[in-house]
Amino acid sequence: MTHTIQPSNPETTPAPDATDIPATRPGTGAAGVPVPAAAGTAALPAALKRRIPKYSDLAPLMQFKKPQFSKEARLKRASTVWELRDIAKRRTPQAPFDYTDGAAEGEITLRRAREAFLDIEFRPGILRNVSSIDLSTGILGKPSRLPVGIAPTGFTRMMQSEGEYAGSQAAEAAGIPYTLSTMGTASIEDVAAAAPNGRNWFQLYLWTDRDRSLELIERAARAGNDTLMVTVDTAVAGARLRDVRNGMTIPPALTLKTVLDASYRPAWWFNFLTHEPLTFASLSRYTGTVAELINSMFDPTLTFEDLDWLRETWKGKLVVKGIQTVEDARKVVDHGADGIVLSNHGGRQLDRAPIPFHLLPEVSKALKADNSNAAVMLDTGIMSGADIIAALALGADFTLIGRAYLYGLMAGGRAGVDRVLQILEKDMARTMALLGVSSISELTPDHVRILGK
Repeated sequence: MTHTIQPSNPETTPAPDATDIPATRPGTGAAGVPVPAAAGTAALPAALKRRIPKYSDLAPLMQFKKPQFSKEARLKRASTVWELRDIAKRRTPQAPFDYTDGAAEGEITLRRAREAFLDIEFRPGILRNVSSIDLSTGILGKPSRLPVGIAPTGFTRMMQSEGEYAGSQAAEAAGIPYTLSTMGTASIEDVAAAAPNGRNWFQLYLWTDRDRSLELIERAARAGNDTLMVTVDTAVAGARLRDVRNGMTIPPALTLKTVLDASYRPAWWFNFLTHEPLTFASLSRYTGTVAELINSMFDPTLTFEDLDWLRETWKGKLVVKGIQTVEDARKVVDHGADGIVLSNHGGRQLDRAPIPFHLLPEVSKALKADNSNAAVMLDTGIMSGADIIAALALGADFTLIGRAYLYGLMAGGRAGVDRVLQILEKDMARTMALLGVSSISELTPDHVRILGK
């Protein structure tokens, strides 16, 4: 039987029965009329009375710790990627830091890309069982423990001497893909040897000289790379004005300015001098200067016919990076791409370019309408695990980080990259739990609203 309990109203005092009122009692006057107590005469609770603290009360509070200045302690204190960026800036000379941190011209594209992730509203569900969060997903036919991989970055050992080795080994340990750039400073073979159990991808700039491209493709296949990522948004190099102001050259050179700047960062300076000089290891088998190779690398004559040639040549998974319109997304899939990366090159090519996060819902919808199974990936602007969850909810199958992992690399080498991935994983798990979802597959566009739309 169900019993209904009526709540009482604390503001209503029931009238006492007349027989219950004594003729006189403390605090009453004649005829039992209540006499108000004088203000301030009520006794204070014991907890509110002041007293001199005892040593036994203070002892548990006095937990003074010895200051820690180790790399591990420094990285552990960082709770966000932004805090790792601050550490990286203090420890890295201006030229390599700005090469990582900067973008093209007025850097409007990069700023807008980051703001895009801020201009959203999450829409959580409640009363869901989120005691266990599963961040694993599948990408291009294989599993990934997290829905994020490491994007291709050039000059990586210039940022910190461990470079591609740190990135590939951290990715291997985290169970996620790592992408080596054609402009990387470790060879395809050396990265494969450093992370033999990792999932290694290779990024390619398709050159006019097919023999050079073909040799790199064959080396990537022999080294066990299962995915080739061709970058298509570099018909010419963008105007990266920070590099111009810093005297950053290709190949990298140390001028008086950069030497003086580096002298304030002794750890970077020591590592730079005591490790193998920087080279583009994937290109080192060719004759000629690096500058000449770069001039041939950014080919303004590329067309979809070149993509067809690449599709016929490469037998593994083919991803096209640098997609910035719905039409081009559909077109590269029609030409055989297994996946696309919505990317404006981190804002480093065309300033005021489309923002991948804004483009994502439309591209995802268009490819689904075409019954396409092509993977939709996204980079540019990601600085937190919440950014990644928002992208997945709006239709991305996977995400890639470039600057975010480089900030960790500059802050602490391999341990710094590990810390970035730890921060992102914790962010993602917390965000999903608060949204009321326990697996990536449960995320939908209903979980995110883009403000102002």
